[in-house]
Amino acid sequence: MTPPEAQPLIIDQNSLLADCCREWLQLPFVAVDTEFVRTETFFPIAGLIQIGDGERAFLIDPLAITDWSPLVTLLQSPNVVKVLHACSEDLEVFQHLCGALPAPLFDTQLAAAYLGMDFSMSYSRLVSSLLGIELPKDETRSDWLQRPLSARQLQYAADDTVHLAQIYQLLAPRLAEAGMTEWLLEDAADLVAAAQVMVEPAQAYRRVKQAWRLKPAELAILQVLCDWRERAARQRDVARNRLVREATLCPLAQRQPDSLQALARFEDMHPRTVRQDGQTILDLIRQGQAVPEAQWPQPLPEPLPADANRLLKTLRKVGQRQADRLGMASEIMLRKKVLEAMVRTGYPCGPYRLPDELTGWRRELMGEELLALANQFASKGESA
Repeated sequence: MTPPEAQPLIIDQNSLLADCCREWLQLPFVAVDTEFVRTETFFPIAGLIQIGDGERAFLIDPLAITDWSPLVTLLQSPNVVKVLHACSEDLEVFQHLCGALPAPLFDTQLAAAYLGMDFSMSYSRLVSSLLGIELPKDETRSDWLQRPLSARQLQYAADDTVHLAQIYQLLAPRLAEAGMTEWLLEDAADLVAAAQVMVEPAQAYRRVKQAWRLKPAELAILQVLCDWRERAARQRDVARNRLVREATLCPLAQRQPDSLQALARFEDMHPRTVRQDGQTILDLIRQGQAVPEAQWPQPLPEPLPADANRLLKTLRKVGQRQADRLGMASEIMLRKKVLEAMVRTGYPCGPYRLPDELTGWRRELMGEELLALANQFASKGESA
């Protein structure tokens, strides 16, 4: 728990936030966490922003602050490392709250994997492993938008950044000694870059899991439906699945109902959706049916066949050997999506090339070996 002499400071005035940010800009790092609510909305609603300076916790009230420019300056300062854990959702919070993302970023979950601890290690497990502290779980699903926040909520939130700073001070020197700090910062920068990219509504259909099963004429309908769903979800600030569940999208494009009664018979089609948007959905289906053949989307890539697993395993061993040599978690060395992207460049007969997804230090470390192995595999006819 936070020691009595370091009780958290609640920041609920613009002037106080500005003063604190000026002080934090002089530090080598700050620990950062967020508490938010995102049950029915498209965008996360920030309930609390926590900052730790290594000695004390500061709790920023997003419901009271109106000028975020000092925090933006801190988040974007190249001289202050921002320490977060498993930060993808936190990045969304900051992007929506103030239009800025933390950089340089040090993700302690990534750092743990780099140092050979479990891949995707939870924050509570990391605190337990490194600090010997068992975190309470009773506040993880609190209502962070209620006011006033309870004493237990405030203590829980404050402890998060106190412990996060302690973890950073343990992991950062070990990472530097292993010569992996720049690698970690490179990976973290990729996370920040990805968080800045919003899905183009016209391309949203490509993310639907079963879309590869559809014919081009059906994909034209799916594209129209997903375009509307993406735009409407953002405009109304509601979760995509509250409009139309993803599992319903492909059946809609395939069966193409032409009445509200037929629409209502779809599994997972909520009656609210039929009432509020049923006619719109029917109109969208007709719009998709009217797309000229020349404008139909191309078929999406099918999942790799089972035969490709032999090549995937061969390539995966390269990453495993390098991870073992460096004492890293093997999952972080070569991601599944990178391996699959490489196999797709030449399967089944080659020649293969390095995919765009293989970047930075991984490309330098393993690129030539992966390429040689893949093309050797093809020349032997093993992937046929």
